[in-house]
Amino acid sequence: MSNEAFTPHPDRLLPADPGVRDIARSLYERMRDQPIISPHGHVDPRLLLDDEPFRDPTSLFITPDHYVNRLMFSRGVDLSELGVGRGPLDEQDSRAAWRLLAEHWHAYAGTPSRYWMEHEFSEVFGLTTGLSPQTADAMYDELAAKLAQPEFAPRALFDRFGIQVLATTDDPVDDLAPHAALAADGSFTGLVIPTFRPDKYLEPARADFVELTDALGAAAGVDTGTYDGHLEAMRIRRLYFRDHGAVSSDHAHTDPGTQRLSVEDARRLYAAARNGQIGAEDAVALRRHLLADQARLASEDGLVMTIHPAVYRNHHTGIFEKYGADVGFDIPIAVDYVHSIAPMMNDVGLSENFRTVLFTIDETVLSREIAPLAGVYPSVYAGAPWWFIDAPDAILRYRRAVSETIGYTRTSGFIDDTRAFCSIPARHDMSRRLDASHLAGLVAEHRMREEDAAAIADSLPDEQPRQVFKVDGSAYAKEN
Repeated sequence: MSNEAFTPHPDRLLPADPGVRDIARSLYERMRDQPIISPHGHVDPRLLLDDEPFRDPTSLFITPDHYVNRLMFSRGVDLSELGVGRGPLDEQDSRAAWRLLAEHWHAYAGTPSRYWMEHEFSEVFGLTTGLSPQTADAMYDELAAKLAQPEFAPRALFDRFGIQVLATTDDPVDDLAPHAALAADGSFTGLVIPTFRPDKYLEPARADFVELTDALGAAAGVDTGTYDGHLEAMRIRRLYFRDHGAVSSDHAHTDPGTQRLSVEDARRLYAAARNGQIGAEDAVALRRHLLADQARLASEDGLVMTIHPAVYRNHHTGIFEKYGADVGFDIPIAVDYVHSIAPMMNDVGLSENFRTVLFTIDETVLSREIAPLAGVYPSVYAGAPWWFIDAPDAILRYRRAVSETIGYTRTSGFIDDTRAFCSIPARHDMSRRLDASHLAGLVAEHRMREEDAAAIADSLPDEQPRQVFKVDGSAYAKEN
């Protein structure tokens, strides 16, 4: 690779045709500097509460990012060499991991991971050199020096990125103390809100189901030895989250089934699960019933129910046992929304207070299932591409797949779904460029008036996610 200066092209992701590109530039300019609304992500709130400098380039760009790690692993790099599962690295090991990234950098060409990181290198840290084995150490040194400066501390970057709302992902038993401390800190002007993520408490097949449900009961002050106690504990904890700023709950099971059991059967199967005597089929049936309970609770408390199912998690048992969850050995599988959520929609789908956002990494369902569902149910919105399909071509396919059926007001707004804090502006900027490209194409083909495209561009980055996720209706939003 050449060691010449590198700066991302100002027209990246915009159409190649000059006439369409001019339209896209104009639309992008309307979106570029709008604030970032991030209603679903995985940044630890303590990052902003403690506001400590990032430790080193490796812990910022490589170790926590399974997008980066999985490709290097596929090329023969051991995850431990990248810092996974090892805790803080010393300077020598951190630099060695960075050199590995540089050695394999060519393998990321054309991937969103490289696109995001090059945006971060240039736009966030002001680097002008392309990464290569020859430049790795110099870039590491330059990044490390900047990370030690106050203007690159987490809160300073939060402000510079233009983030107005950042949702985290949180355990139902969490006391949310970091969120409360941030909300009470007069020097922090952003809005960091929790998200209720109850998945593991709804999985009766788990070996630790008793311990989990006991912890849930302790947090809620309710005896969860019975199904009725579990339901009441969930109601209490959801309200606790809502009172601490949450606007949504997040659900990511193998399938989005919501078939209800009779109350008697739910009580019986819950008791069997607590006794460690539930069979596999019954565990699935109870899990689907418990997810349906979450929908009923959502219709009561108003938390937006986001569903992103159909992932075979921890595909390699040995890697899971060595490194734990969220390392990246999760593989997409097919999903059937139409049949899976029919019980939920017939139960609460027309409730005025119920709202759900359906996500997928199975693109076949976008135009066949999600768009038609969002095009008829007032409570359903089509979630933006995430995870394996949060890439330029897939985002354009999403817009083309759903807009013909539901336009733009029935979509979620962009979702960055990231743990990599510094990639947030890169991901949102990518989405805005692609939306500008998509809309410009419709204008150029005389399928949309330019003034209509401009109005859509004005609303997509900020107004749309605020409206879908009821952000401005949260208690913390009103206080701040």
